[in-house]
Amino acid sequence: MARISVLSALILAAFCSATVIDDVADLNKLKFDYIVVGAGTSGVVVANRLTENKDISVLLLEAGGSNADVLDIEVPWLCLIATPDTAQDWNFTTTAQPGLNGRAIAYPRGFGLGGSSAVNYMIYTRGARDDFDRFARVTGDNSWSWDNLVPYMKKTERFSPPADRHNTTGQFDPSVHGFNGINTVSLQGFPTGIDSRVFAVTDELAEFPFNLDMNSGNTIGIGSTQVTIKDGVRSSSATSYLAPEFINRPNLHVLLNAHVTRVLPATTGSFRTVELVHGSNVTRLTVTAGKEVVLSAGSIGTPTILQHSGIGNASFLTQLGISPLVDLPSVGQNLTDHVLLLDSWFVNSTDTIDEANRNATLFGEQLAQWEDTHTGPLVNVAGSQIGWLRLPANASIFERFEDPASGPTAAHFEILFENGKLGPPTPEGTSYISISNALVAPTSRGFVTINSTDPLAAPLIHPNLLGTEVDIFIMREALRASARFAAAPSLKDYIITFDSFDPAFTDAQLEEYIRANSGTVFHPVGTAAMSAKGAGFGVVDPDLAVKEVSGLRIVDLSVLPFIPAAHTQAAAYIIAERAADIIKAAQC
Repeated sequence: MARISVLSALILAAFCSATVIDDVADLNKLKFDYIVVGAGTSGVVVANRLTENKDISVLLLEAGGSNADVLDIEVPWLCLIATPDTAQDWNFTTTAQPGLNGRAIAYPRGFGLGGSSAVNYMIYTRGARDDFDRFARVTGDNSWSWDNLVPYMKKTERFSPPADRHNTTGQFDPSVHGFNGINTVSLQGFPTGIDSRVFAVTDELAEFPFNLDMNSGNTIGIGSTQVTIKDGVRSSSATSYLAPEFINRPNLHVLLNAHVTRVLPATTGSFRTVELVHGSNVTRLTVTAGKEVVLSAGSIGTPTILQHSGIGNASFLTQLGISPLVDLPSVGQNLTDHVLLLDSWFVNSTDTIDEANRNATLFGEQLAQWEDTHTGPLVNVAGSQIGWLRLPANASIFERFEDPASGPTAAHFEILFENGKLGPPTPEGTSYISISNALVAPTSRGFVTINSTDPLAAPLIHPNLLGTEVDIFIMREALRASARFAAAPSLKDYIITFDSFDPAFTDAQLEEYIRANSGTVFHPVGTAAMSAKGAGFGVVDPDLAVKEVSGLRIVDLSVLPFIPAAHTQAAAYIIAERAADIIKAAQC
C-alpha cells in the first residue's frame, strides 16, 4: 500500500519522520496529474481544491515534517517562541542590511505542514480594496480586482465565535465574512486590560478613527484584531485544509521530508518533472506530473528552486555555473517586506502580560488552563487591537516622491497594541503597554538569489529593509503618531512615560533609533511577480503560469507584484483559492 492511516502518519511524522507515502519507491508506481511543491499556506489549499475531483490525483511534497503536537504551534500565545531557531523553522538569516546599520537578522519561514501559517502570529487581514485593484491594473487582468476576489475571500473563511464565546456585536461586520469555508477566522478570545482604553482614544482623537472591520476593503482606522484561531487553538492550512476528511482522500498523496531541488523539463519547454531528495538520503529522485507542477514553496523557496532549475537571469546563472534554460531576469528580484519596530510605554497598572512573562508559576497556571479547556490568556496572540493609518495628503515627502500606497483605502503604517511588553521578561514592579509600528507601504526592494550550485544550500536573502528615504520618513511619522496616541486624554492617568523612545527626539535621533532597533514582520512577497501577459518583465502571467514555459505554475505570495498593506497570510489563502479555479478551468 502506498498510503497509511493519515492520522497515524501525521503523528508518526512528528516523532520519527514517517510519511503518508510509506516508501519513496512508490512514487514511480503511482501516477499524478499534479505535483504541488510545498505544503504551506497556499500549496495545501491548491492540493485540497484539486482533489475535490476524485478523478484528479495530486502529490503534495513538503520539505519539513508534520508539526503535529508541537505545543508552540498549537497554543496561540506561544507563537512568540515558535520561531526562530526551532525545528519548525527554515532558520534563514538575511544578509547584512545597510538600512539596519549593517545588522543581519533572523528570517523565519515555516518548515513543515502548514508552512508559515503554522508558525505565524495568526493575524488575519485581507488588505485594502486598492491593493487588489492595483494587482488588476498592473497585470491587465480584472479577475485580480477586489470585487472579483471577494467570493474567494469568503470561500476560504469559516468565521467562528472566539474561545470565550463573548458577545462580538460591534466588534466585526458579519456581512463581509464567510461562515462556511474551511479555515477558521475569529476574534481574540480573552479580554485584556487595554481593550476599552484603546477604543476610548478613537472617540477622542480624529487622527485615530474606529474601524468596525478592516477586512471590509477599507482598512483605515483602529479595530479588533481578527485571527486564525479555532476554539482557542491555532488554525493553520494544515489543520484546516488537511483535516482528516480531506487528507484521507485516496487521490491526495503527501510525502513529507521531501526537499525539492529542481524542476526539470519532461519534454522541451514543459517543466513537469520534479527532482527531490528525501530525508537524509542524498540520492536525487524524480517524479513527473501528467498535467502540471505547481510551485508553492514561498517567496524564498520558489525563486531558489527556479534558479537552480536554470530559470532566471541567464547571465547570472552562467556565471554561477548553472546552464540557463529560460531567461527570466525577474526571478528572485522585487523582494518586498514590512518593517516592524516594537515600542513600549510604562503604565500605571498590574493588569498586563508582564507578570506572567517573568513569573513561571503564573505562566504554568495559564498553560494548565489552556491544556484543560483551551481558554484563558494564552488563546490570544500579540496585538489585541491593530490600526492602519495614512500620512496626511500634504506630507512633505510627497512633494518629492510619489505616494507608495495603493490608494486611499490602504495604509502607510500600522499600529499594533499589546497589554504589556513584547520581548524578554521585564524587571519586577514594571508594567507596560506596547504601541508598536510597522511600515506597510515600503518603497524598498531587495532580492533572493542562490549562492552556489548546491540546491540544499541556503540562499542569499536581502530584503533591503529601510533602504529608501521614503521608508524612513514613514517610520518616523509612525512613531510620532504612536506618541500622540499615548498622550490621548483617556490615557493620561494610565501611561506614565515613554520607555522605548522620547517623543521629543529630532528627525536624526528618531532615524538612529529606528535603524538600530527595527526588524521585519516576516511578510516577504514579490520574488516571482505577476505581470501582464506578453510583458518583458515579471515571472508569471495573470493565470500564474510561468512565462515562456508550459506545465509550471506558481501559487504563493511570491507572485504579488506589490506587497499589500496587511498581514499577508490572508492573501496567500485568497491567491490559492483563485489559483485552484484557474487550474481547474485550464483543464476543461
